[in-house]
Amino acid sequence: MAKTLFDKIWDAHVVQVVDGGPTQLYIDRLYCHEVTSPQAFEGLRDRGLKCFRPERIFCMPDHNTPTHDQDKPIEDPVSRDQVDTLARNAAEFGLTYFGMMDKRNGIIHVVGPERGLTLPGMTIVCGDSHTSTHGALGAVAFGIGTSEVEMVMASQCILQSRPKTMRITVEGALKPGVTAKDVALYMMSKMSTSGATGYFVEYAGSAIRSLTMEGRLTLCNLSIEMGARGGMVAPDEITFDYIKGREYSPKGEDWNKAVAYWKTLKSDDDAVFDKEVCFAAEDIAPMITYGTNPGMGMAITGRIPTTDGMDDAEKISFEKSLHYMGFQEGESLLGKPIDYVFLGACTNGRIEDFRAFAAIVKGRKKAEHVTAWLVPGSWMVDEQIRKEGLDKILNDAGFEIRQPGCSACLAMNDDKIPAGKYAVSTSNRNFEGRQGPGSRTLLASPLTAAAAAVTGCITDPRELM
Repeated sequence: MAKTLFDKIWDAHVVQVVDGGPTQLYIDRLYCHEVTSPQAFEGLRDRGLKCFRPERIFCMPDHNTPTHDQDKPIEDPVSRDQVDTLARNAAEFGLTYFGMMDKRNGIIHVVGPERGLTLPGMTIVCGDSHTSTHGALGAVAFGIGTSEVEMVMASQCILQSRPKTMRITVEGALKPGVTAKDVALYMMSKMSTSGATGYFVEYAGSAIRSLTMEGRLTLCNLSIEMGARGGMVAPDEITFDYIKGREYSPKGEDWNKAVAYWKTLKSDDDAVFDKEVCFAAEDIAPMITYGTNPGMGMAITGRIPTTDGMDDAEKISFEKSLHYMGFQEGESLLGKPIDYVFLGACTNGRIEDFRAFAAIVKGRKKAEHVTAWLVPGSWMVDEQIRKEGLDKILNDAGFEIRQPGCSACLAMNDDKIPAGKYAVSTSNRNFEGRQGPGSRTLLASPLTAAAAAVTGCITDPRELM
């Protein structure tokens, strides 16, 4: 029987299926950060349990870590307590821990792939919705709740209902200035933030195959913003080249055996998906959001939609969002002044993102009134930035590189956007208050963020390329 890529990996990890209930699924890798794990560890303690397979669990703080002075104690008591608690729990339960200032530390969804911990064919979970990121390497990866984190710690298994399958195909060549972030924002603008609810998405087509691994990671990261359970891309030579030689990747004969297996991880030609969606790459332009969910996006040269054709409930929600953002229906955003720019997050904190940002700002200067936070997704990314001389380009343009962490993606550390201020952000969510109480977020690619940083306003990046 023909199978999809998702089917092949899921079926290979089924321990048992409960009649009329969920599937007991074996988990290859559990990632833990400081926010969603404390209660899980406490639950194990209460029941007198140890972690069943501690070698398959990797821990690191990222949400609460400051992006400056990481060699000093964290000033915020709540953040300090969460980070310290994870360190103690990892030590007590014998788990691998990458703490602050450890060269292997960073955002967990950046570190996993770059260290070779995330591999094709794996099942991967973490108490974080953006675990979908890891699907870019051909894995079944999804976020779970804290009680489920405890379940995996105790048994290395999880109870899950099998999701439906969807294939989103993007054919053709992406135009200059269009990135994986734009592809994702375009999909959401067409499908909405609930368009993939209940599905596990496989991305396919010539435009997807042409993406770098960093681009695929960005795309799969944003799957959850369409309501999907997760997203994935079939592994290919781009995947294998990315993985080879990394710290935890297979070596020697094990590598040859692994690649032979990974090459089987693709949907069969006659596999049937529960839903198929197709887009043309040529229709996609640089995108920017104008509202308070990631689906409220448009081409940067476009205009905010009007309420024509909306029902009463849709109008109320739409108008509330525009009121929060301080925008009007039908208006263009080009030339709108902005206050902050954030480059980073598990969405766009990789080396390719810094290369793109640097390419735009090279030979230019940061707008004086703009505050820019450039935050690598890991210490490995930071090292690459300096090895390639990107730090000099950025410094000459008036930018400073901060230390790794989730930073301004979410208001759980010191990097908060003040109320009423506009931030062009490469992160994944633009909900009300996501980047700080009252903050106004416009999601965009690193190219668009860089263009805004040097002009001080919303600018089509193609004008600066």
